[in-house]
Amino acid sequence: MNQIEHVKCLIIGSGPAGYTAAIYASRAGLKPVMYTGLQPGGQLMITNDVENYPGYPEGVMGPKMMEDFRLQAARFGTDIRYTLISEVKLDQTPKWVKTDDGKELTADAIIIATGASAKWLGIESEQRLNGFGVSACAVCDGYFFRQQEVAIVGAGDTAAEEATYLSKLCSKVHMIVRRDEMRASKVMQERVFNTPNIQIYWNSETDEILGDTAVTGVRIKNTQTGEKTEIPITGFFVAIGHKPNTDIFKGQLIMDETGYIHTEGKSTRTNLSGVFACGDAQDHVYRQAVTAAGTGCMAALDAERWLVENKLA
Repeated sequence: MNQIEHVKCLIIGSGPAGYTAAIYASRAGLKPVMYTGLQPGGQLMITNDVENYPGYPEGVMGPKMMEDFRLQAARFGTDIRYTLISEVKLDQTPKWVKTDDGKELTADAIIIATGASAKWLGIESEQRLNGFGVSACAVCDGYFFRQQEVAIVGAGDTAAEEATYLSKLCSKVHMIVRRDEMRASKVMQERVFNTPNIQIYWNSETDEILGDTAVTGVRIKNTQTGEKTEIPITGFFVAIGHKPNTDIFKGQLIMDETGYIHTEGKSTRTNLSGVFACGDAQDHVYRQAVTAAGTGCMAALDAERWLVENKLA
């Protein structure tokens, strides 16, 4: 029978939130063990230029930044393991987890930093040109398309907000909406309608993103007439939502209807004692590397205080 390993502080997931939690937890002497998940470094591993993270005056490639985070966490003694947690039991003391290779562990405190994944349209050109004009974050990448024409697909609050944001940077924003109406709230719709350089294409879907090595245009298809139109652009933004990577915690942690973990007040505490959540797994509002890192810091401090209060540290 396999012996079950016990750890004081277990971090599930990496990325800015997980690595920052690891830095703080290791410096506090909690000897954290981190399971990185399937994509160590999270969404930033598929992000080319990051220019809005403090401390990188010339900008930095997303994978390079995550490598810096990883090295800093490892420097202070974080035990980083490159596999996936596949099963958890969080409503017991200590908490129990199982990895996808069958290893079992128990932990006094658990920090969840599993992040979220952008929803994509599912067309080949979208993935091929991802990072070469295709993006799922206007706030992250809009700056690179100043005074250029771009397109954005989506009809909810996020799409409306990002279209408005892009309109302040770009010469024109082509907004592709699948139906004859938007799902966004009325106030967000009004902002879009009142922005002169946003052009809406109703009853339209993306047929293909054009370009060999970089985005040069988009071909859209009218869902009612079948007519196809090509629009010259240099940037294509997908704003159809994100899915938090929290499925394995369902039924144990309180979440909203889309799967974001609920945390109490201005803390990272979940509804279960000794379980903390940070980064995009619980933040559906900001979704930035710097805010994820901030909540990673908070989670480590919350976990440390909880361990001390419960005489486990």
